[in-house]
Formats: sequence, C-alpha cells, structure tokens
Amino acid sequence: MTSGKNPPTDWLETAQQFQQNLVQQWTQMAQTFPGAAAAAQPGASDPFAAFKAFMPQAGAANPFGMAMPSVGAAFPGMPPMGDMFNQGHNGQPVSFDPAQLLEIQNNYLKELTGLWNQGPNVKPAGDRRFASDAWASNPMAAFAAAAYLLNARTLMALADAVQGDAKTRTRVRFAVQQWIDASAPSNFLAFNAEAQKKAIETQGESIAKGMANLLHDMKQGHVSMTDESVFEVGKNVATTEGAVVFENELFQLIEYKPLTAKVYERPFLLVPPCINKFYILDLQPENSLIRYCVEQGHRTFVVSWRNPDESLAQATWDQYIEDAVIQAIGVTQDIAGAETINALGFCVGGTMLGTALAVLAARGEEPVHSATFLTTLLDFTDTGILDVFIDENFVKYREAQFAQGGLMPGRDLATTFSFLRPNDLVWNYVVGNYLKGETPPPFDLLYWNSDSTNLPGPYYAWYLRQMYLENNLVKPGKTTVCGEKIDFRKVKLPVYIYGSREDHIVPIGGAYGSTQIFPGKKRFVMGASGHIAGVINPASKNKRSHWIGPAGKFPADVQDWIASATEHPGSWWTDWSAWLKPLAGKQIAAPKTFGKGKTYAVIEPAPGRYVKARA
Repeated sequence: MTSGKNPPTDWLETAQQFQQNLVQQWTQMAQTFPGAAAAAQPGASDPFAAFKAFMPQAGAANPFGMAMPSVGAAFPGMPPMGDMFNQGHNGQPVSFDPAQLLEIQNNYLKELTGLWNQGPNVKPAGDRRFASDAWASNPMAAFAAAAYLLNARTLMALADAVQGDAKTRTRVRFAVQQWIDASAPSNFLAFNAEAQKKAIETQGESIAKGMANLLHDMKQGHVSMTDESVFEVGKNVATTEGAVVFENELFQLIEYKPLTAKVYERPFLLVPPCINKFYILDLQPENSLIRYCVEQGHRTFVVSWRNPDESLAQATWDQYIEDAVIQAIGVTQDIAGAETINALGFCVGGTMLGTALAVLAARGEEPVHSATFLTTLLDFTDTGILDVFIDENFVKYREAQFAQGGLMPGRDLATTFSFLRPNDLVWNYVVGNYLKGETPPPFDLLYWNSDSTNLPGPYYAWYLRQMYLENNLVKPGKTTVCGEKIDFRKVKLPVYIYGSREDHIVPIGGAYGSTQIFPGKKRFVMGASGHIAGVINPASKNKRSHWIGPAGKFPADVQDWIASATEHPGSWWTDWSAWLKPLAGKQIAAPKTFGKGKTYAVIEPAPGRYVKARA
C-alpha cells in the first residue's frame, strides 16, 4: 500500500501496465465491430467478443478461492452466457447496431483518456463500495476502482445495445450485471484497500476473524447476513402468545390469545408464503403484524407451514390448496363457530388463498367474507426480474427433475432471491464477514431471511408452468385445481390489495393486476419500500408513506392509477385496519381458552414445532 501523497515510481509502471491491459481489451473489442453488421453472415466476426474481452473468464478466482461459475451453472436451467449471445430465448439471432457500438467505443476511449490523465489523483466517485478514505488515499486502489466503474458502465452500455427480443435483452442485462457485481475489486482482498488497511491496523486479526467467519459459514451452508446466535424462534422472534390447535402433514394452525376483552365475531386467518416461514409476520412485538391484528380485536389464526422433508416429496399444488388452505379455512370456522371468516394471504400465500377461493366459488361455497392480498401475484403478466429465469426449457428442466418427486432445496431458492440483489445480499456480506472480519449486527428480518424452507418438487414445477410460464390462473376455465375450473369472476367478495412500490419480487404492476380480475368491491393501496419492508411497516413507527387512489377507479395500467393516487404519510396498516373493521361483524366476549373441546384441543404452545424445523 502507498500513502498517495508521494507515490513511488512503481506507481507509474504499474498504472502503465494496467492501462495497457485496458487498451488491449478494448482493441480486441474494437476489432469485432466491423463484423457486427454482418454477424448473421457465415464466417462473420463474433460481435460478442466485446463482452468476452471485459468479462471475467470462467474459472477466475473469487473471494472464496473457488472457480467462478458461469451464469448457467449458477442458475440451473438458465442458458449460459455464451448461449444468450448466440441466440435469443426464442431461437432468433441477436446482434448489435454498429453505430451504437462506435458511439460506445468513442465514449469509452474518451473516458479512459480522462481517467489516465488524472493519474494518481483519480477518485472513484458515486459508489459506496469505494467511498472510504482508504480507497482515496491509495492511488493504485483508486485507479483500479475507477477503471472498474468505467468498464462496468461500458459493459452495461453494450448490454443495452444488444438487439433482440425483450426477454433476451433483459437476460443479457441480468447476466452482465451479475458479472459486474461479482468482479468488483472490493470483493477481493488483493484489491480492497479498506480491508488491507484494517488488516494492518489490527495486525492481521481481521484476516484471522475473516477466515473463522468463512469456515463458520461454510459449515452452516450459507453466508451470514446477521448474527444468528442472537435469535431463537419462540424466544425472541415469533413470541406472540398462542397455541397450536390443529395440525396435519402440511401445516399447523395457531390460534393467538386475545389482547382485548371483546373480539369481532368473524375470525381472521392469515396464510403466509410457504416459501418462507410464517414468523415474518411475528418478528418482534413492535413490528408484528399478527400482534397488531390481535390488538385490533380480531380472533387471529395463522397457518404455520411444515418445512417439507422426503415424506412430502410427492406433494402437489392441489394438496396444498385442498388439505391446507381450504382445510385451515374450515377449521377456523369450526373453532370460532362462525359462518364466514376474513382471510389474508401474503406473497405465494396470497396466490394460494386466491386459488382456494376460486375452488370454493366453483363449488358454490363462500366461507370467506373478505380477503386481503399482500404483494401477491394472481395475474402473472408482470413478474419483474424473475422472468429472466422462466422459459419453456427452464420449466421442462424442473419438470423432468421432479417427475418422480423430490424436494426443491430451500438453500437454492434463497440463493436465487439473494442474487436478484447481489451487492446488497451477497457481496456486501462477503466483504464484511470475510475480508474485514466483521460480525454482521443482529437483525430479526435477516435472521428470518436466512431460515430457509424446502418446497415439494411437484408443487414447484406445477406452479412454474401454470403461473409463471403460461399465466393460466387468470384465464377463466383454463386451469383445474382440486377438480374445479378456476374462474375469478365467481369470486365476488370484498378484497383489499396491497403492493410495494419498489418490490423486485412482486412488481407493483403485478400486484395491481389483481384489481382487474375480482368483480366485487375492492381497494388498492401502494406502500413505499420493497417486498418485505413495505409490508412489515408498523403503524406505531409512523415511517414511510402509502398511496390511495380515487374510490372505485382502477384503470388497466398501474401507472395511470399511480398518477391519480394521493400520498399519505405513515404505514398502510391503519388504512387496512379501518377497511377490515366493518367487515368483521359485531363484538363478542373474547374466548378464555384455545381451540374447541376435544376436537381442537391444544397440541403445543405457539409457535409450534413445524416452524422450528430447519431446511
């Protein structure tokens, strides 16, 4: 490391070598440009050598000291990078516009010249990964970071210049972004000036701690996002008092102890996503949606999904609808002695609740009086970044994989979701945990995020085809579930639909799509932030905002709705609570015991044993 005040002469030699490498890369790239226009002709130059010149080579070392996989290897079923460049997802060739390539080349050379002219005074601006003084005071580190940012901008410009169908362009951008994020100099101890500075200041202790953290995470099977030793399910997360009053092979039903002298006569059932565990709705008392429901006077029940093992390797979507969601609705009715209940579904739990309501409607049954859908996809037209994974080949791959049953490992699902935001959910922790030897601070939400769940393979494969690939759920009569044709035109109950503005899993347009399929009274609310933080936004914190549109006005395009909506400060919880109250019936004396007689006797205290099973 150098001080940056009087850089030694080897700075010039090293920087000159670095510049020569950059120029060599660009020369290789530029040589391919003349062939771009004729790329479709036999014997033409490879227009995608531009990417190959800049992208890390397969097998390059990463911070773990292991070979860096291709995109296809990292995401099974998704085509490797080279295949994306050779043809689009529909088999049509992709190409570059030569004029755009020339403009990108000229901009790159101009910026590279400006970078070189700054010499040891260069400062990598606008990126928090290189914001510390350690980068600014080390001329080689600063130059490497600035050159990396220039290369990253150029790569994304190249990705934007790809000509092809929309899906191919999105896939190329996604794949290029993965490589850009993975190859940042901050991810490597040899280039990370901040990590090197800390190693010197701690006399190597940070490196020793980093190695210990790495060994710990390798043993537990995932990168630590928080200090997991601080949390324990049932002890300081998932602590709202209640009892398990029913269980089968798929789920436990938890009933919560009333916190008010009277409760509404119509009980309230929450259906969380089975991709994760229910206690995202019950993290701590101050941010628990479940506790909030109980405090509002609702007799509250929640589905706690079993973490599937091999005994559920053959479980199907139909089983989860009939033997879990519909069963939970019926048991909640029985225990409360209620003709109808109110229900809420979150994410995939909402998709399952909506499916169950359509099945019941086809049977002429209406046991649910109102439904709330939080960040839920029923119309899968807009699935956001997840669409990059989904095509016929990917779905066939999964169908073949689970043709005889099996489990989709929770760790694979968690990895996929993490790499949707790799800098925040992967490399940030690689740098902090391993290069700097830091222990991430305790954070209940990230503890939950690391507590992954498996999925039955047949359930998962059916879900991919029917919904993500073919979007059959919203096509009246197209899909059969539990022996019934699904038709949401028959689901006429009042609905409350919530979407998060910055959600990358259920885009706001996807959540809003549900307004177009339910024929009854409905209310749509948009909250700030993302998939989880937008939902888990306690009213008592008075943080963020939510938006409400004109009553009864639901234009086809979500952007038109957003343009007409009014911003309200604070959580959407209060608006939802006010909406639900008149739908909950009269108030009656709160029950003194859990369950109902011997039929639904207490099995164990909440949160139950199902939620404690690790994948």
